[in-house]
Amino acid sequence: MSEALYCQRFARHVHVTRHARERMAERNIPEALLLELLDIGDTRYKDSMRLWIAMSVADRQDNMICAAVVLEDRLVVKTIMHHFSWEE
Repeated sequence: MSEALYCQRFARHVHVTRHARERMAERNIPEALLLELLDIGDTRYKDSMRLWIAMSVADRQDNMICAAVVLEDRLVVKTIMHHFSWEE
């Protein structure tokens, strides 16, 4: 996993935790797709620092993918989910 990931949307470098890297590998989510998700996915904030970012990917069969992230001095990706749906 590259150390030079940068998210334009949040103007921060991206840190992907070990747990999130493992989930990305299990779910076949490459860095390029993660960056696309972070830059253009729909957001829902839990509070001022924690949020979920999700989007549908046309050529995937696992519904939406979602990143749980924390806004710190960098954007920390805590985990990556698939078969995701927003709770209403």
